[in-house]
Amino acid sequence: MARRFWVRVCVLALAVLAVSAFVSVAQAENYIVLYKGQAVPADAAGSIQKAGGKLVYSYDQIGVAIASSTSSSFRDNLLKDQRVENASGTSLYATKLNDDAASQDSASGPPQGDLPNTPATDSDSLSPLQWDMRQIHSPEAHAITGGSPAVLVGDIDTGIDFNHPDLRQNIDVANSANCVSGAPVPGTAAQDDNGHGTHTAGTIAAASNGFGIVGVAPNVHIAAIKAGDAAGFFFPEAVVCSFMWAATHGVDVTNNSYFADPFLFNCRNDPIQRAIWKAEQRAILYAEQNGVTVVAAEGNESEDLAHPTVDATSPDNTTPVTRDVTNACVVIPVEIPGVIGVTADGNARQTDSSGNPIGGYLKSFYSNVGIGVTQLVAPGGDSVFGRTPEAPNGRVLSTWPPYEPCTRKVTESIGDPQEPTVVYCYLQGTSMASPHVAGTAALVVSRFGKLGSPNGKMSPDRVKAFLTQTADPQPCPTFLPPTYESFFGVGTESGQFYACQGGPSYNSWYGNGQVNALSAVTHSP
Repeated sequence: MARRFWVRVCVLALAVLAVSAFVSVAQAENYIVLYKGQAVPADAAGSIQKAGGKLVYSYDQIGVAIASSTSSSFRDNLLKDQRVENASGTSLYATKLNDDAASQDSASGPPQGDLPNTPATDSDSLSPLQWDMRQIHSPEAHAITGGSPAVLVGDIDTGIDFNHPDLRQNIDVANSANCVSGAPVPGTAAQDDNGHGTHTAGTIAAASNGFGIVGVAPNVHIAAIKAGDAAGFFFPEAVVCSFMWAATHGVDVTNNSYFADPFLFNCRNDPIQRAIWKAEQRAILYAEQNGVTVVAAEGNESEDLAHPTVDATSPDNTTPVTRDVTNACVVIPVEIPGVIGVTADGNARQTDSSGNPIGGYLKSFYSNVGIGVTQLVAPGGDSVFGRTPEAPNGRVLSTWPPYEPCTRKVTESIGDPQEPTVVYCYLQGTSMASPHVAGTAALVVSRFGKLGSPNGKMSPDRVKAFLTQTADPQPCPTFLPPTYESFFGVGTESGQFYACQGGPSYNSWYGNGQVNALSAVTHSP
């Protein structure tokens, strides 16, 4: 992971507001411009220029423009335009990734859809290290389908290592884009300069090719949609650009292992925060309306997102200001309607007080939770309570660029001319859990084609229903390890322990249960 990531254990993505009072030379700042209508006015470039800025990119479908200006009065001037609902500078705002880099139905199944599918095997050289795949029954699902190359997953992340031998054959370069500036730059400009995106991409779609690992959907295509920069920051204009790219480039599923917006919690009563998250919400809903299933990590702050009380982190690259927050404050993208929220578990079983395994798996100590926010749980790793004989360090292994540092790595030499040493890295976080669900969603779309969708795709609501109806229910634990509650508080804003709420079929920790790839691809539509 990038060296600028916090050393604090297991905090996924904290929003940042950077304020510098000592800049002597005016620097251009990007702005989100939110129009009242669902379209950008035809004369937007002129009106933005008159206000003291320039138009960077226009997303006419959702009434959002990206602008740039060096003028401190640009926002005030722009708001004089009655067509503008709000505007907010974004260059000083960011999200910073911080995963752990330092520390059954009949097998014959229901009727198949109209996409080409072929099975896959899980006998690659590092497959024995993939406890996570066995936990969600990916190998059994692969005997039915490894996914379809007609299905495209957009990994909205820090990019992908286009030369990684375990990913190269599945990367759709033409539908990849670098969105960091707010305006898409197609193709290999989305090369990963951080590592995080290559890791999530491998969990989704690493090829079944005899070496390395096997992803959940090893036959699907994957597009790198780069929203995060080298330091792991996700700026709002990049998030808007990414979802608009996905909506207009045939993407079936997106994985989102990050938080977006200036603050960890984004509150409706703040005009700056509201302008940004409303623009992001428009872009995400537009993608969903265009057939994109959106899967998102829930985060690593050990918080209850359904009942937030305190944000003690934001802004996190200057002096944080502790503030009270309520349900009027949301996390993006996981709390946008239709998004599939994913918590993380490790490889350790729930036990009774005598140590006898019962129920499902123990939720990872760092994972956020929340009634209504959580739909599914998936393996994200747990280096404290998830160490088992099958998962000795408790973390998830996936693909990694050879030019980025990794504390816990596995390497192979396969004689590849572009990357002679192929690298894989162990990480933990809800960032690692979310791509397991995204990959399973891609298998569902592959297996059942374009059922029930007027726009030529399987609808996101239907994909979500497949996943939640076929998950393995995970009840709330009846017994927790003696030190679990103290570890639950690592990184929390409120310092509280949030007990599991709900029943065996749905609860705040596990949602509808652990994603099950085999059940999903054998479910009757």
